[in-house]
Amino acid sequence: MERSKVKAIVVFSGGLDSMLAAKLLMNQGIEVTALTFESNFFDATIAKESAKSLGIPIIIKDISEAELGLVKNPPNGYGKHLNPCIDCHAMMIRLAGEIAKKQGFDIVATGEVLGQRAFSQNRSALRRVKEISGVDVLRPLSAKLLGETRAEKKGQVIRGKLRAIRGRRREEQIELAERYGIKNYPSPAGGCLLTDPEFNERLMKLLDNYPDCDVNDVEIIKNGRVFWLCIKGGALVLVVIGRNHEENEKLKKLAKKGDFIVELKEINGPSTLARFIDIKEPVTIDCNNHIQIPKILSLSKLRLSEPKNLEQIIDIICLLTGYHSTKARNKEVELIINFSSG
Repeated sequence: MERSKVKAIVVFSGGLDSMLAAKLLMNQGIEVTALTFESNFFDATIAKESAKSLGIPIIIKDISEAELGLVKNPPNGYGKHLNPCIDCHAMMIRLAGEIAKKQGFDIVATGEVLGQRAFSQNRSALRRVKEISGVDVLRPLSAKLLGETRAEKKGQVIRGKLRAIRGRRREEQIELAERYGIKNYPSPAGGCLLTDPEFNERLMKLLDNYPDCDVNDVEIIKNGRVFWLCIKGGALVLVVIGRNHEENEKLKKLAKKGDFIVELKEINGPSTLARFIDIKEPVTIDCNNHIQIPKILSLSKLRLSEPKNLEQIIDIICLLTGYHSTKARNKEVELIINFSSG
C-alpha cells in the first residue's frame, strides 16, 4: 500500500508527545487526523491549538458521562488520586478504534512514551489497555521498544523511521521538536483535574455524599467555595458560592429545577447555588431575606456538619453569601432567592 494513501487517527492531547507522534507519521506521507476527548475533567482547548499549528484536522468527542462512570467504579483501580488512568486510556483507545473503523482510518496511534508515567505507561499497563480496548495501537515515539503492530507488519508505516524513547526525561522530544520546527507547545504538566489534589477532595466528598451524582453535579463543584449542609432527617444541601463574575454566571447556568440562587440585592457580591440532595418534599422559602452580616464569621461556630432545620439552613446559606462580599460585612443586607425552573 502506498503510504500517501494511509490514514491515521492519533489520540491527541495537544502536548508535545502527541504532536511529535503525529509529525512522525506525517513525515512518512501518512494522512493524519487528531482525535481529542473532553469531559468534566479536561477540555480540548490545547489540543485544538496544537492541531491547528500542525495543520491537521481534529475530531472532538465528549465522554463526560462515560468518564464519570469510570471514576465511580474503575475496574483497574485509581492512580495517586481519583484518576482511573488505565480504564480511561482504554476507553479512549476503544472509541478511537470504533471511529477508525467507521471512517476508514488504517492506523490508531497515540503519543504515549514507554515508562513516562509509572501507573499507566508501563509495559503491563499498555498490554492491559490493548486487552480492554481490543485495538492494536501504534506508539510512534516508543515503537522500537514495543512489539510490531499490524500497521508496521503490513508496511503502512516504516518501523525504522519511528523512535525508541522511554522514561520521563524529555531531551529527545525537545530535540525532535527543534528538528521539526515545533516551537510552541504546552508544558508537560497534566491537564486532568483528576490529578489535582484540591479538586479530588471536592470530588471525593461529592461521591461520598451523593453516589448518584451526574456530570452537572461534578461541573458545579469546579466553581467557587463548596459547603455541605445537613437537614434534619438526613437530606443534604450542596452549597456553592461563586468567587467572581465568571463563576457566578456559570453557577446560574448550571442550576437545575429545584435549585435556588441566592444573591445580594443592593451590594455586589457572589451568587450562591444551593442544591437539595435526595429531599422528598419540595422546598418552599420566602423570596426575600434580611440578615445581619458579621464583621468576622467563625465557620466552626456554625457547626455546618450538624443537622439543622430548613429555616436554619436558609439562614446559613444567606449568611455565607453575604459574608463572602466584603462590602456586606458588618451590615444588615437584603438577599434575593430565585428558584431555578431548570
